[in-house]
Amino acid sequence: MKDAFRASMAWVHTWAGLLVCWVLLLIFAAGTASYYRNEITLWMQPELHAIAPSQDSQAHMAERAVIALQQRAPDAKQWFIGFPSERSQGLQIFWEDKLPPGVEATREHFHDVMLNPDTGLPLEVRETKGGNFFYRLHFDLHYLPVTLARWIVGFCAMFMLVALITGVIIHRRIFKDFFTFRPGKGQRSWLDAHNITGVLALPYHLMITYTGLMLLMYLYMPTPIVVAYQGNNQAFFGELFREEPAPEPSGRAAKLTSIGNLVAQAQHIWRGSEGDGSHAKVDHMHINNPNDAAASVSMDKAGDGGLIESGMSLTFDGVSGKLLHEVDAEQRAVVQTATAMRSLHEANFAQPLLRALFFISGLGGCLMIATGAVLWTVKKRQAQARRLASGLPPTWGLRLVEGLNLGVIAGLPIAFATFFWANRILPVGLAARDEWEIHCVFIAWAAVLLLAQWRPRRHMWQLMLWLGGLMWLALPVLNAMLTPQSALLTTLRQGPAAVAGMDITAMLLGAAICFAAWRTGKVRSQLSNPRRSARPEHRPELAETEVA
Repeated sequence: MKDAFRASMAWVHTWAGLLVCWVLLLIFAAGTASYYRNEITLWMQPELHAIAPSQDSQAHMAERAVIALQQRAPDAKQWFIGFPSERSQGLQIFWEDKLPPGVEATREHFHDVMLNPDTGLPLEVRETKGGNFFYRLHFDLHYLPVTLARWIVGFCAMFMLVALITGVIIHRRIFKDFFTFRPGKGQRSWLDAHNITGVLALPYHLMITYTGLMLLMYLYMPTPIVVAYQGNNQAFFGELFREEPAPEPSGRAAKLTSIGNLVAQAQHIWRGSEGDGSHAKVDHMHINNPNDAAASVSMDKAGDGGLIESGMSLTFDGVSGKLLHEVDAEQRAVVQTATAMRSLHEANFAQPLLRALFFISGLGGCLMIATGAVLWTVKKRQAQARRLASGLPPTWGLRLVEGLNLGVIAGLPIAFATFFWANRILPVGLAARDEWEIHCVFIAWAAVLLLAQWRPRRHMWQLMLWLGGLMWLALPVLNAMLTPQSALLTTLRQGPAAVAGMDITAMLLGAAICFAAWRTGKVRSQLSNPRRSARPEHRPELAETEVA
């Protein structure tokens, strides 16, 4: 009975992982990159590299941001202001266009500009989505409606959770497998690699999958909101987070009060509640109905680096400056749980060393998914050895999976590297430049996917791995050639450390991928050696497609 149960769990583990592994690999790879989305954005905007961190007060920065917003979008529905932080040096302004009643806002109705925090002048930076591309990609995908994309991601995440749980169940020697790796043993080596990458960061894999599902729980389980709030998500979240609903615009023009004074007032209130006021800073502010008699200004307090966000916010009347609403740090337990899950999932609380550990664990998750997908094809090829030896082609299912493995596992490094290459090569003044950077990613990936389905052979694996590895290795060289102020040696001396970190990470990733390409070629040469080909695990008929 026990063996039958484990066998059934092994079947569930195999198919739960295989059916969605390629989408999961995209989600894991993009999510792992998004741990450094601010640093990636900085690297992709070299015009910011020479800007020193501002020492000015947030009150003065807020006034400069409002002046810029008044010039660009005086009739907007709402304004957002994001202040510089340790990981982001610019003063960011956002706004949403005012639309006719009944028209739903889309991404085209949101705009953003980065300002110099000391002068309030727009920074002449190239258009790019930067690290936010990876962040949105890992749960919104791309070219798909947002709701549909999140349902697809949630479906894949549920399969991932099932695969993780069943993987634990079927492991009899989970601790022994943690220390066991036998290279050069074909299927056994792939299984060892899959076990090690799965067990090594198992708590991380369980945490990241579960918290990802919980963050979108209101989408996947909407019945309570539909029943209790008649489907009004805004009312639900307003009550949950103790937020007052934003007033409707009155249609009467009115002058905004001094936003700088409101920032100083908020800091004074928080300074009194903090005692020493060491963290009495505004994280971001939100202005509803600007230049209207019903204007309101909301500010959220910056966190102190803990797992649970501060939860402190203030809302002022945008015309009179009167304090309308205050949310203190005593959040409800459910809100604390939700914010803790978001912090865990996005590593918002992580200091540099812990953030690096999250990043490495994410890479381990990518390897776990990739080795599991390749293991399936290796096992199937061995099961079809007689068919292949007789000259028959592999079954269509095996060929499809082999092509998808090649296109996704070897294609994603090429596609992601293309994003950074496009950032440096595309003309700075190109219209819709940020979108073209993203188009380049999917054009490159589509090309690899087509080539992979045409010839999913070992030499194609080697070619694609070499291409991806060299693209990543050459990225710092390209960066140094086209943006001399960002060259690695210059950066190490005087530039932002994040830029040097990006260049070093690119070289390490490139070296690892090139090593994989070299190993693929080496095993291929071993398979062509008559002395080694006599061994069962090195059969000549498997040499063309089995992945090293």
